[in-house]
Amino acid sequence: MEPEDRITPSRENCVYTSCYCEENVWKLCEFVRTERTAPLEHLFVVFISNENRTVPLWKQKSGRGDQPVIWDYHVILLQLGPQVSSSVVYDLDSELEFPCSLKLYAAEALRSDTHIRAQYHRKLRVVPADSFLLNFASDRSHMKNSDGSWKMPPPAYPPIHTAESQMNLDDFISVSPAVGWGEVFSLDRFLQTHVRH
Repeated sequence: MEPEDRITPSRENCVYTSCYCEENVWKLCEFVRTERTAPLEHLFVVFISNENRTVPLWKQKSGRGDQPVIWDYHVILLQLGPQVSSSVVYDLDSELEFPCSLKLYAAEALRSDTHIRAQYHRKLRVVPADSFLLNFASDRSHMKNSDGSWKMPPPAYPPIHTAESQMNLDDFISVSPAVGWGEVFSLDRFLQTHVRH
């Protein structure tokens, strides 16, 4: 992707805090909204998790070799293009290009649930970016130990909240269609819908 086609800053210039992927993606969406670099209706926030909160992803910076990283959840930004081949993923924790074609990201980072145990099968909650910006809230309490210390240092900016909520992260991570915003897909249905058609 050429720099003039980029809708976000380069990876090095993005707001990034390790282990706060949901906030990193919120900041990407905020940048696009503020700078008007792309229509927000083409952007979707994708929460990857499952009932067990054990989801493998490959090609992650914190991985070793070709071994997957097992996350409780992970969040990426998806930009849908007019053709399947022009859709891209923004994942600040990936070793792949930033952005990366959805087709390559699917093949290299998501892979398939076919040959992995059922407890690791992924589900994806796909939320329109404008809905995410409007509704997401996190007080970061999920990143605190019982003694109040941080598991990982928080972002320097204040926590993201709305008039209605200080904390609703679990509603976004949840893979229950009855909860939260957006639509929940199995990995296979997501790939059928966005990559293979």
